[in-house]
Amino acid sequence: GGDNETEKCCLVCLVYNENYCNVLDTKVKIIFQSYLFQFEGKTSFGMSVFNLSNAIMGSGILGLSYAMSNTGIVLFLILLTCIACLSCYSVHLLLRSAGVVGIRAYEQLGFRAFGHPGKILAAVVITLHNIGAMSSYLFIVKYELPLVIQAFLGQTSSSEQWFMNGNYLIIIVTACIILPLAMMKHLGYLGYTSGFSLSCMVFFLSAVIYKRFNIACPLEVFGNYSLNTAIPEDTCTAKFFTINQETAYTIPILAFAFVCHPEVLPIYTELSNPTKRRMQNIGNVSILGMFTMYFFTAIFGYLTFYGETELLHTYNKVDPLDTLILCVRLAVLVAVTLTVPVVLFPIRRALLQLLFPGKPFHWLRHIAIAVCLLFAVNLLVILVPNIRDIFGITGATTAPTLIFILPGLFYIRIIPMDQEPMNCRSKIQAACFTALGFIFMTMSLTFIGLDWMSGEKRSLGGH
Repeated sequence: GGDNETEKCCLVCLVYNENYCNVLDTKVKIIFQSYLFQFEGKTSFGMSVFNLSNAIMGSGILGLSYAMSNTGIVLFLILLTCIACLSCYSVHLLLRSAGVVGIRAYEQLGFRAFGHPGKILAAVVITLHNIGAMSSYLFIVKYELPLVIQAFLGQTSSSEQWFMNGNYLIIIVTACIILPLAMMKHLGYLGYTSGFSLSCMVFFLSAVIYKRFNIACPLEVFGNYSLNTAIPEDTCTAKFFTINQETAYTIPILAFAFVCHPEVLPIYTELSNPTKRRMQNIGNVSILGMFTMYFFTAIFGYLTFYGETELLHTYNKVDPLDTLILCVRLAVLVAVTLTVPVVLFPIRRALLQLLFPGKPFHWLRHIAIAVCLLFAVNLLVILVPNIRDIFGITGATTAPTLIFILPGLFYIRIIPMDQEPMNCRSKIQAACFTALGFIFMTMSLTFIGLDWMSGEKRSLGGH
């Protein structure tokens, strides 16, 4: 788009490989640096950490204590540590691939590695996975917000009034909160809301720790204090290693809990003073923070209920009118609501890359895509009563693809053979990493198939 060949050459260097400009003369370098300045982001390190942490944190955090009950404390910690380290390595592969070709878009990496099929595949995978994540968050709003309103009104049973209808409530929340945030021009602007969202989840963690010392075991269910059934002796005993039928589900649950890779490159694009090391540090800090929050939520939730399912529902069984738990439920609702716009940005970017490649920013396209996406997700959440199977299939295929398969394949295809031949250690590691993704995908799909054949329905965890 420049006025002369020199400026056009600089813009090509900016889009494809900024390293090529090293061979140009001083005048060209000065013009190229001015283009770099125009495209340089202004988001601080801290705001970038908030956005990436918010992208990592998902609704699956509510079920981690149940996952720990199927592995034991020590095995859970080992698995969580391994998958957190693998996620950091995946971010490294993405940043290394992006640095070689000077591209900071997941879809364009796909194009550089495999041409148009690679670009389409990356865009479709990102879109499917993030739509599933957005829908899971709005499902929490749909089912939890009526219960919060019910508790505020001091009621223990639901009513037929419109403000107790979850379908109406998600439309109101989407129109009043999510849509205005989704219309922001840059993802970096959401750093403040992401920070507040993380604060809500820290409050949730604090309440889980506090309740560990205030709820007796065995659990006394609200309105049913006389238990007629015999309680096994080991009901309230913590287990360090456990292997049972559902232990294998823990690996996909934990793998999906660290999916943030569609957001890595957009955050990198808007980062001030962007370097690979600076962005890798953001990824490491974010993953470490979520690792800590996941582990403490899991262990204190597990030591409270020893094998009960999702935390919020179990707290509600103890006392549906508990003031602290009411505040916790509200905090979780705020957290998942503020996460939806962060997850929407990569979908919009993927669709823009597919439908309007090379087009400059335009407010009408920017807003229209956000409105259409939110309309489609709301319609999905309202009309489909149980889409666990749909989410299970998409999650079992898209999450391993985004974390393991595509970053490994991009690295193998994009890093030049003269720099790193296929028999070098880094390429072999990337190939093994990709193979691990296929193993995860096969495991997850196998579990879903076994569930369908046995008639049981287990959740593989939310994003």
